[in-house]
Amino acid sequence: MKKSFLLYAFIILVLMNVFTYSFYSSEVSFEQKRYEKTTKKLKDSLNSITAKLNDANYFSLEKNENAQNYFESGDSEKMIKYEELIPYVTEKLLDFNTNPKGNPYVGQDQIGAHKFIINKVKILNHRWIIADYSDGEIWGEVLLKYFVNSDESISFEVNQTLLYQK
Repeated sequence: MKKSFLLYAFIILVLMNVFTYSFYSSEVSFEQKRYEKTTKKLKDSLNSITAKLNDANYFSLEKNENAQNYFESGDSEKMIKYEELIPYVTEKLLDFNTNPKGNPYVGQDQIGAHKFIINKVKILNHRWIIADYSDGEIWGEVLLKYFVNSDESISFEVNQTLLYQK
């Protein structure tokens, strides 16, 4: 009886090991497949978002080589780097927000007690800027022309303005 008990115990232990090995090997396989699916889904999402970002930045000075070439000249000393120009132009435009009557380049006169100031700026190419402005209650957008003068100062001109209804 002792021998048959040991034989049954041995058979049960072998079966438990076989089932345990089978379970864990299939679990590892399952986890690997799940990891591959998740990785593929994340790569697809990343590619999709990258494509959307590239589409959104199509109209920007950073991506437009023709507009970048506009600032190059035969004289290497007079060449303007667009990487330095973008923050410079943005800063010059936002400096007008300190005006007591509001930024004059929003194309709107002060309506209420608050002045219109420019919040966001996007430089589209070598000539145009689109900007978002508000007075805290009323919002609008403005399309500006900008010029880099020979003395490297920046001048702006309002092209079109749009004021949203409340």
